[in-house]
Amino acid sequence: MRPGQRAAAGVGRLSALWLLPVQAALMIGAGLLVTGPLADRWPVTAEDGVEHALAAHRGGPAVPLSEWLSLLAGTRSVVTLTALAVVALLLCSRGRWCREAAFLAGTVAAQSAVFLLVTVFVERARPQVPHLDAAPPTSSFPSGHVGASVALFGGLAVLTALRARSGPPWARRAMTGLLLLIPVLVAVSRVYRGMHHPSDVLGGLLNGTATLLVLAHALLLPRPSRPSGPPVAAPAPADRLPAARSGPGGRVVVVRHPHGCGPDLAERVREVLRGHGHPDQEWTQTSAEQAAGDLARRIADGDTALVVVCGGDGTVRACAELLAGTGIPLAVVPCGTGNLLARNLRLPADPAEALAAALSGGTARIDVGRVHADGPHPARFTVMAGAGFDAAMVDDASERVKRRLGWAAYVLSAARHLGDPRMRLWIRLDGGPELRRRARMVVIGNVGTLQGGLPLLPGARPDSGRFEVVLLDPRGARGWLAAAGHLGARLLPGRPAPDPGGRHTAVAGGALEYFAAARVELRFARPQPRELDGDVIDTGTRLSAEVEPGALRIWLPPHTPERAGERARTATAGDADRTEPAGHPLGR
Repeated sequence: MRPGQRAAAGVGRLSALWLLPVQAALMIGAGLLVTGPLADRWPVTAEDGVEHALAAHRGGPAVPLSEWLSLLAGTRSVVTLTALAVVALLLCSRGRWCREAAFLAGTVAAQSAVFLLVTVFVERARPQVPHLDAAPPTSSFPSGHVGASVALFGGLAVLTALRARSGPPWARRAMTGLLLLIPVLVAVSRVYRGMHHPSDVLGGLLNGTATLLVLAHALLLPRPSRPSGPPVAAPAPADRLPAARSGPGGRVVVVRHPHGCGPDLAERVREVLRGHGHPDQEWTQTSAEQAAGDLARRIADGDTALVVVCGGDGTVRACAELLAGTGIPLAVVPCGTGNLLARNLRLPADPAEALAAALSGGTARIDVGRVHADGPHPARFTVMAGAGFDAAMVDDASERVKRRLGWAAYVLSAARHLGDPRMRLWIRLDGGPELRRRARMVVIGNVGTLQGGLPLLPGARPDSGRFEVVLLDPRGARGWLAAAGHLGARLLPGRPAPDPGGRHTAVAGGALEYFAAARVELRFARPQPRELDGDVIDTGTRLSAEVEPGALRIWLPPHTPERAGERARTATAGDADRTEPAGHPLGR
């Protein structure tokens, strides 16, 4: 594997860390359920009896043993033991186990961060029994001691199972089992000492275990080298596209979002363009009134050879609105909050590198969606259009938080809308009969992968001539967990790509329902929040979208022979004289 490929693989592994905010949101939801609707229901109501029974039978060696276990899982002990273990890993391996050390330290730190975030939203009193320890000021849910012990000792167990080579196998298995037993004993001791309810320690076990799985997936487990998700049609190598090759001739219009593309990045973009033979550059800046800057006027004279968009999905959408059907190629410099189009086209994460890679390749045509709705004028989108939960989430994420946290701001916003009411809607596909549904969210996708590689719409392809549609309708905590588990399972190595040929599929116990169509018409019983590529539009009761096949011409990185498939496709009308071999992000 070449250095660039290793770096890309590393970024792909680390992208799994997006699951930590999702984990925090789920833990917050669980805590709010335990302290809210489930507080007066079994088994939560049975916890009081368990706590009083244990308090009434305290005595003997169980008291000092439980005290020792609580001290072992305390903050000072966990921090000290983690630091010692990290130093030992680095010294004993002579620096070769940096990833393992980062895994252990990261797991402990991430678990603590999630724990603290949950306690901000969830307030639960300690059990009404005598406490054998001083009660910390944090919420009783979840147990921080238990979560920390799972992160530390569970992390050591994972390293023992995956990395230890010395000694007989039975000894390694025994050590792994002993390390895994410690968090369970800590959980029992915390309930025994009157510091936590049983559901609190269960929450701590789940929080620590989830953090272990996320960090192990990000830092330890091998990832397949093949691309995930459905491939799409590739551009031909640049030497087969004399009419579309990046080089001298024609004017370049650069559309720059001032927040995403600062002065340093703007200078790098200028250098990349000059290096690819584009000294004639005209720059225009976006504003609240002009989402595409002065692009409309700049391209009106017909002398524009290339449009470069420096911004996020909203800026790309505004420019695609003007470029669709013109034949003027677009190059994306991804520097926004989500950058979902760039992610789905597998452009490099670094903005200037993404531009350099694209201009080293060729052009391909992708679909855009044309939207009609009550209220706004017809508009286009390149990524997704949605209504309900996702639009409310986007609308509630402040610009200040997005600038500081990036796309994680959407996760925090989503946590506030988990309890939003379901909406009644009717959906019509390709002029067929109307289907009546209830859902919390509906998304129409031209592409399907979210941040971190999460395949919300696993069959969506930007050159397929149709959309994939998903209705999200989880019923209670079980439904949310089923939906999250189904989507999260798609991230696991070796998971087969779905067949995008089906027109209707219901999964996760009905929490997720999928459709495919070239025209989608939605009607809502009440006005709903709506969004296009992350831009919120006015609430309304209607939303329809139809595909404009191959309407947008876009620069993509060059064909990669080692990733080529066995099939090729003929380019869409307008490029019908060339054959596009597979293998690029757009290749079958």
